[in-house]
Amino acid sequence: MENILELRTISKLREVTFFIPSYQRGYRWTKKEVIDLLNDVSDFNPKEINETNEKTWYCLQPLVIRKREEKNFEVIDGQQRLTTIYLILNYLNQRYTEENREPIFELNYETRSGSTGFLKELIKDNIDESNIDFYHISIAYNTVAGWFKDQENFDLNNFESKFKFNTKVIWYETLETDPIAIFTRINIGKIPLTNAELIKALFLNSSNFDNNKKGRVYLKQIEIATEWDRIEHSLQHDRFWYFLNGDSQLTNRIELIFNLMNDQSETDDTYATFRFFNRKFQNKTQKTIEENWLEIKQYYQTFEEWYNERELYHKIGFLLISQETTLNNLLKASANVTKAEFKKYLDSLIKEKFKRVSLENLQYGDKNVKPLLLLYNIQTMLNNEKDNSVFPFELYNIGNWDIEHITSINDNIPEGTHREQWLKEAQLFIEDDSLKSNVEAFDINNETEDEFEELFKTVIEHFNKDVLDKDLNDISNLALLDSETNRGYKNAVFPIKRMTIIKREKEGTFIPIGTKNVFLKYFSDYPPKISFWTQEDRENYLKDLQNVLDPYLPDTDENEY
Repeated sequence: MENILELRTISKLREVTFFIPSYQRGYRWTKKEVIDLLNDVSDFNPKEINETNEKTWYCLQPLVIRKREEKNFEVIDGQQRLTTIYLILNYLNQRYTEENREPIFELNYETRSGSTGFLKELIKDNIDESNIDFYHISIAYNTVAGWFKDQENFDLNNFESKFKFNTKVIWYETLETDPIAIFTRINIGKIPLTNAELIKALFLNSSNFDNNKKGRVYLKQIEIATEWDRIEHSLQHDRFWYFLNGDSQLTNRIELIFNLMNDQSETDDTYATFRFFNRKFQNKTQKTIEENWLEIKQYYQTFEEWYNERELYHKIGFLLISQETTLNNLLKASANVTKAEFKKYLDSLIKEKFKRVSLENLQYGDKNVKPLLLLYNIQTMLNNEKDNSVFPFELYNIGNWDIEHITSINDNIPEGTHREQWLKEAQLFIEDDSLKSNVEAFDINNETEDEFEELFKTVIEHFNKDVLDKDLNDISNLALLDSETNRGYKNAVFPIKRMTIIKREKEGTFIPIGTKNVFLKYFSDYPPKISFWTQEDRENYLKDLQNVLDPYLPDTDENEY
């Protein structure tokens, strides 16, 4: 027999059960995709076909299915469209009393227990968050309901007629016995399918299991699908994800593990990772499935251990951000060694990065300043054993971070309307009465450019009076700060910077602990000179930098791995 290919109206899909196998991706249509389908059907106007009794129709993309038994079909491709069709029919049916409702087909998701009942009982404005598929389906159902509600002067009966009798699907019923092969062949060239989704098909394909143990097979499929969801859900937490993966984005974050297992150099083959797993699954046995799934879980459990162990989290996060190593190299190094030995190895990698760095000679613009100040902030947190806080690598990766001069230099003169505001803010903290009077009397509208520049430099020198010019670009006058805060106050004098940082932290902005200590005058003797970053402050800050970073600088004793 040949494969069956025909056009079927939506009305002819009634009283059929469609089985969504575990190798299929979950329901993921966006609101836009749902609305686009509704708009297309609504805008379509059927026309008589000459010399026939038929009308033109709106055609949907193919529905590829395989017959399991009478009126029961396995969906190989098209479950996204099929689920959306069901949601629209379900909504239209709600207008009628239960005894007058037309029968519609049923959907049964293999990996979602109770999916048939859930779909029948969908309620408008109710979002089910019990699992990721039910969540997206309930969002889509509310989108359908919202679309109909928003239509003005709308003929609902006309829409229903067009949808049921003038909308058709391409019905492709295959007689091939290997649905996973068809699924792969159909989808491997499409953008929406990822390596992770294709690999999931390999793991959850029933033909890979012992058919003589169907009950155990089903339980194993459910177990893998559940654990898969848990891993994917956990990796969706940005703190966990950006700790491991910098700024790289994957549609399905579990794919990171598959790429690591593939461990090959860059390739132009988008589906290289899937092909790697496909080769592993040539021997389709339950043992193959279980051994490979165990390996995936071990990768994840290693990452979870690193994430939850405070010292490992900070040191591994630093090394990955500074690109001194790769995740795969760390996995290899951690294998077959104790945790203590692995920590020594991490320390050795950090030391290697700074083996030629002289802290006292570091100047603004040196490529080592930013990673060294990042490490300083991280290690300052680690040194406080009673503090359970962690450095938010997700904020560091997503945002832009600057090296900020603690006390300003003279090369950024305010422009235009910013000048008057700058003088007003600086005036609040000037301690020299004569200079304060000069600032107060300065008429921004009637003075020359040279006169403003001279006053500007005088004010800057007032706040920098205890710091030598040659020290302004030293690391003792530099701190790590998010660019939004830094650029927000631009060339402000020290007390304005201090005030801005305190305000930003109260609003919830993350300020690194080392930077916060600087502007809170942590390094000043009591009573502190709140309006100035003094030479004494600078020297004490440099000492703290030296003490905190000492284990990683070249004059420390080498630790052996």
